[in-house]
Amino acid sequence: MTFDFNNPYLSTRLPVFARNICSTSHPLGSQAGLRMLLKGGNAVDAAIAAAATMTVVEPVSNGLGSDSFAIVWDGKTLQGLNASGPAPAAWTPDYFKDKYGSSKNPPKRGIDSATIPGAVGSWMALSERYGKLPFADLMEPAIEAAERGYLVPVVVQSKWAAVIDELHAQPGFAKAFMPNGRAPHVGELFQFKSAAKALRLIAQTKGEAFYRGEIAQALEKFSSESGGSLKASDLAAYKPEWVQPIERNYRGYTMHEIPPNGQGIAALIALGIVEKFDLAKLPVDSADSQHLQIEAMKLAFADVYKYVAERSAMSVTTEQMLDDKYLASRAALIDMKKAQDFGAGNPVKGGTIYLTAADENGMMVSFIQSNYMGFGSGCVEPTFGVSLQNRGHGFSLEAGANQVAPGKRPFHTIIPAFLTKDGQPVMSFGVMGGNMQPQGHLQTLVRMIDYKQGPQVACDAPRWRFNAGMELNVEQQMDPAVVRELQARGHQIEVINDSYMDFGSGQFIWRAGDPAREGYIAASDSRRDGLVAGF
Repeated sequence: MTFDFNNPYLSTRLPVFARNICSTSHPLGSQAGLRMLLKGGNAVDAAIAAAATMTVVEPVSNGLGSDSFAIVWDGKTLQGLNASGPAPAAWTPDYFKDKYGSSKNPPKRGIDSATIPGAVGSWMALSERYGKLPFADLMEPAIEAAERGYLVPVVVQSKWAAVIDELHAQPGFAKAFMPNGRAPHVGELFQFKSAAKALRLIAQTKGEAFYRGEIAQALEKFSSESGGSLKASDLAAYKPEWVQPIERNYRGYTMHEIPPNGQGIAALIALGIVEKFDLAKLPVDSADSQHLQIEAMKLAFADVYKYVAERSAMSVTTEQMLDDKYLASRAALIDMKKAQDFGAGNPVKGGTIYLTAADENGMMVSFIQSNYMGFGSGCVEPTFGVSLQNRGHGFSLEAGANQVAPGKRPFHTIIPAFLTKDGQPVMSFGVMGGNMQPQGHLQTLVRMIDYKQGPQVACDAPRWRFNAGMELNVEQQMDPAVVRELQARGHQIEVINDSYMDFGSGQFIWRAGDPAREGYIAASDSRRDGLVAGF
């Protein structure tokens, strides 16, 4: 494809062209990946080193107690990894109702919001299957960042400070993340020596200490003292799952996502609906183009929120949800002149970090890691600095596909993505940020494929975010005339300026040709503190 690299949008970034690349939302994360590539490692080694470092340098978004997912092009085939953690063995609807009374979901914060962490398990699984370098080498940059510390950057600091009032009383939080009784200031040194201790043990044992050793025992003790039910036996039983990505063709390309329990299928549904229209005939930033994509996304979410859960608990299949005739029937519901609040159809006929890395031998990795909401549960095991996610809040306590049960995985928002054409790799990418993720996948992909905008241009363009009903947020830089026209069609719009969560943050690596000869085109989102590093 020939891209238009003219950038009409406000941006502080330019695309990066290189044969070996790592792109993350923090410069030290990207440099950690680059160190592994310079050391002779491959893209998987780079991704693991970057992911471990990101738990230290962007703790608002992820930590050692996070979950993760990955899609890997290994040079011949595409493989998916689901490293989301299940519920502890003690979790049932009655467990929560007895402790918290009537509620629709487990708690938003606190120890009973944390499922089994899967991120460290993903590093172990990826390294064992694909890594070239010793596992201990991959932990070196993260250990260094945790031990020596780093100066806190602008965007991360703003979100760090924003959650202090909500989380300061959670077990272990203040000790870990309020070293002077407050959030660190921009440019202030932050050290995380307890996490350095954990990372050393993880390095020495290839991760075994986390699930079947000293760290696992410490997590059980911490959970018990905090009133939780997480056991070392829950950790010992955990194993990430290799999965086959689900896919959907779009205008000659194939988009790949991790199958449920994640929401990646929402992006595929929306693309399948948009494909029924000649989008390229509509100006790229016009109200018509934006309205069509918004309505497609709303239709996708209507089905995803009703049907998607742990795959074995779903009443419909992904194939039924992506059926072409079904998507055509959903597309027919769109009124180009009027916004609508769609219900689910019937397909049965009968604070996340994202990073990507690629090397000159053709290996490409799409990787996402998250504690869900900013700092997750807010609970931090003090000896090893394990900041636990709050994915348990994604369960329902009511009867249905996503009802909590022992050993079951909750509905997940984090989704890595991958694009191929004729069975060959094209792009490794993702856009982090809650339910913004499939919306970001749709908006950036449409810009690149339908409108031929280069990855950095597509990344910098103003975005919208569907919330619920008729409610939308749009970025401040969106054309006011377009905003007024969308409002005239019935969209209830709030214009906001939030660089961190509301409109997501993406990293993109597009294969320009033979990796050893031409290399890649990469982009990093200016909505975060990120960096593309390559050589």
